[in-house]
Amino acid sequence: MDILILGGAGQVGTELQVPALWGPDVRLHAPTRAQLDVTDAAAIEAALSERPYAAVVNTAAYTAVDKAESEIAAAWTLNAVAPALLAAATARAGIPLVHVSTDYVFDGQGTGACIPETPVNPRSVYGASKAAGEMAVRSANPRHAIIRTAWVVSPHRGNFVKTMLRLAAERDRLSVVDDQHGNPTSAGDLAAGLAVIAQAMARDPDAPTGTHHFVNAGATTWCGFARGIIAASARRGGRLVPVDAIPTSAFPTPARRPANSQLSTRSLTEAYGLTPRPWTEAVDDILDRLVGPAHQPKETQA
Repeated sequence: MDILILGGAGQVGTELQVPALWGPDVRLHAPTRAQLDVTDAAAIEAALSERPYAAVVNTAAYTAVDKAESEIAAAWTLNAVAPALLAAATARAGIPLVHVSTDYVFDGQGTGACIPETPVNPRSVYGASKAAGEMAVRSANPRHAIIRTAWVVSPHRGNFVKTMLRLAAERDRLSVVDDQHGNPTSAGDLAAGLAVIAQAMARDPDAPTGTHHFVNAGATTWCGFARGIIAASARRGGRLVPVDAIPTSAFPTPARRPANSQLSTRSLTEAYGLTPRPWTEAVDDILDRLVGPAHQPKETQA
């Protein structure tokens, strides 16, 4: 069984290429952007005709949230046009499409966790372009799974965990926003979930479709997330520096962030039997790979 992975250089795409996530009969194909331009309809058609793909997993996206406010065309091309082309081409070929989206499609004004049916109301170019990509996938390929996620971290590329580790090594005190609420997500855990979903859709034409959320369990703020990272790093010999809570107004950015983008994973569990673990456990695994295992307390003799 052949699976096509798009966006393979990113955090989630990198983790998707771990063979252990897939069955022994699965062959993974992850062309680079130079090898396959997902904004080129002819290139997509040619790629899909090369072999009988059982599923396509699309993690390719324009994710520079603040730059998107000025690079509008680039964001919409990769986040909206590309999914539209992929959905249309996969539908013509009879291939299910698993597409990754974001919490930024919500305005963050509500309380509690958003469910897949919560109305979208993006407040940024990035969020609007991703919401448009979702709409394109839904309208073009009925055999789709749209998986929204948030606050993705991993040992790969630039992300919040690696930034906090670097700043803690450089500074004696950190200041992090404490009025934005959400769910940290391990790229490795998300990739494992996407592999389950893609294989279910590839093997069973009646497998669940639709929109679901995958985030690690437990809500926090960016400040709470930072404190968790620093504490976990300290257990591995890293510096334990204080993290001060600040409001969003003290750290202005070009793009508006959702104040509350917690995501409910209940429908994911009901559809695919997936129940994400707590984000604190996921961060521990990431730090094991980045820093090393936590130090065990020495036993005291009686």
